[in-house]
Amino acid sequence: MDAERIEHVSQVRRFNRTVTERVGVLHDSYLGRDRPIGEARLLWEIGEREQQDVRRLRERLGLDSGYVSRLLRALESDGLVAVEPHPRDRRVRTVRLTEAGRVERALLDERSDELAGSLLEPLNTAQRARLVAAMAEVDRLLTASTVTLDAVDPGHPDAEYCLRSYFTELQERFDTGFDPAQSLLPDAGGLRPPHGLFLVARAHGEPVGCAGLKLPAGAPAEIKRMWVAPAARGLGLGRRFLAELEGLAAGEGRTVLRLDTNKALDAAIGLYHSCGFEEVPAFNDEPYAHHWFEKRIGCAA
Repeated sequence: MDAERIEHVSQVRRFNRTVTERVGVLHDSYLGRDRPIGEARLLWEIGEREQQDVRRLRERLGLDSGYVSRLLRALESDGLVAVEPHPRDRRVRTVRLTEAGRVERALLDERSDELAGSLLEPLNTAQRARLVAAMAEVDRLLTASTVTLDAVDPGHPDAEYCLRSYFTELQERFDTGFDPAQSLLPDAGGLRPPHGLFLVARAHGEPVGCAGLKLPAGAPAEIKRMWVAPAARGLGLGRRFLAELEGLAAGEGRTVLRLDTNKALDAAIGLYHSCGFEEVPAFNDEPYAHHWFEKRIGCAA
């Protein structure tokens, strides 16, 4: 480990120690209530919905199944939650707050506000602004570090969710609207191996973006259907998708990576330029494209 990395790791650990001590994570009775932070956080995450899928809840928090089960049992024994099978699929467990659970969650919200205020109170106006801005930046970067990229079948529910969201956005942004059936890739199934692959980005277990790689025989690799959810923009996911797909294309022995895009997607066009793609003459007759890009990769880069 080089000196710079050692210092970075040391600084992260100092930050973690300061935060855990200052917000009371080390105490068994978090926020003055007779329960540890794990139970309090789970109550907050369950929220006001009628039902929460326990599996989704576990994925969002990144917690072990056994640990979540223990937390739920403790909350259930206190009468704060009800764990029940899903009415349409009894194999799926759901959880909801009871009336007592809603009262406890409201109290935890109130105590959390008081704790946040106590962090800001000793600081002057300028210091408060600096702390809040720094926290927002840390939150953004930590969120970016938790996003995963997974290769999935284009028919996976998360992939289909991303594609529907992508098509809806293009329909709103393109002057002509957007109909995937009129494009050169009417069916994302064309991105299945061995003809390609499809990536889905997930944050806290929820899909927040997608990108496909087309691997036609005897032709350059192509990036298709790249989209990032509005709430996840600013986390560097577009750049991360491009780097990941470039590496995968090079791993398949491709030396050229291509993509096309619409004139309405100005942020995407700027991203492609900044990632080393060069504008080239049209290499296909995609009806929704106004710009075509190419990049030399792998050994030819």
